[in-house]
Amino acid sequence: MQRVIGGSHGKYRFLDLPDPAVALMPGVRWGSFEHALTPAFWVSQAWLQDDGGDLSFELAPTLREEVVYCLLGGHGAPAEVGLAASKRVLDALAEKADGVLGRDRIETMLLEPLWVNGKLIHYRFARQRAKYLTGALEGLRHLVDEELDDLALRDALRDLPGIGPKTASWIVRNRRASDRVAILDVHIIRACEHMGVFPRGANLARSYMDLERRFLEFCEVGGVRASVLDAVMWGTMRRLGRRMLASLIDTQDCFGERLPLLQWGAGECQETTPSGTMATVG
Repeated sequence: MQRVIGGSHGKYRFLDLPDPAVALMPGVRWGSFEHALTPAFWVSQAWLQDDGGDLSFELAPTLREEVVYCLLGGHGAPAEVGLAASKRVLDALAEKADGVLGRDRIETMLLEPLWVNGKLIHYRFARQRAKYLTGALEGLRHLVDEELDDLALRDALRDLPGIGPKTASWIVRNRRASDRVAILDVHIIRACEHMGVFPRGANLARSYMDLERRFLEFCEVGGVRASVLDAVMWGTMRRLGRRMLASLIDTQDCFGERLPLLQWGAGECQETTPSGTMATVG
């Protein structure tokens, strides 16, 4: 047995995990929680971040705004760039009495350079995303999310222009702290391939739902919330330097060797909130 101890303000709690060589899933062993990137490591890191309370991942107070953030912050747009572009568009939308912006106006705003971390950055895919966002905002006029459960809401969002399963899952997770969906990107894929939860060369475009099913199964047998683990994996993998990540990925012995625990930030989530604070996970 492995015991993980977590605590703050003089209060401690304990997580008991099976021995490193015990199977978690077919072909997947727990590994040592002190060895970075093993199943035990991820389960313990998610457990340390989750005190069982209510979760909040929202980037914005309304579904409409959340769609803007997630669509503009999707594939090919670093988080900081997506946030800056979204804020520009949302500020312009707020100034319109009818809350409507034409495609040309959105495209013009996305083509203008953005100040990100003291540098002027050009937003990629400005024309394409302007087209998608215009259609998505129009489609949202006919979507009543309160009448839909998490999976039905994701399906409805996938019917909107430019919104695939990852972006739709991201919106649902943020809005509802849902554990019924997973936001699978390159960071999550690499972590799950390394553990053996996903097959090598996993293809999101062809197999998103199957990979999501595997991820949610891993969360269930590991006893952690999918929403929390998704955020922990994304943040940790993103912050690791390429050289460090390569050395960890190439390390084969995950069952006896002990490495220092990687540090997950204080209550950090997948994205910086519009106000500049960090969205919390507990």
